[in-house]
Amino acid sequence: MATLWFVPPVFVKTESEGARHGCNNARAALEQLKRWTRRGPHWHKAWTLCLSALEGDPIDPHVIRKAFVAAAKEAEMYLSPE
Repeated sequence: MATLWFVPPVFVKTESEGARHGCNNARAALEQLKRWTRRGPHWHKAWTLCLSALEGDPIDPHVIRKAFVAAAKEAEMYLSPE
C-alpha cells in the first residue's frame, strides 16, 4: 500500500482546542476524514479517492490533496497554512 505524499500539507482542526494537524499524505487524510461528523459530497469524494489510492489505484496525489481541501472546507475543518 502506497502512502501517496502531497505538498504542501493541508492543515485541519483537531479534537484538541487550538491544535492543528498538517496532513501530507493519503493515509493521514483518511484518518482525519474518519473523525469528521460533517460528511457531504466533498467528504465522500475525498474518502473514495484516499481509499482507492491506498488500495493501489494510480491516483495523482495532487487530485487527492485538492479533494481533501474541499472536504475540509465543507466540514469547516480547514485551517489556513499560516
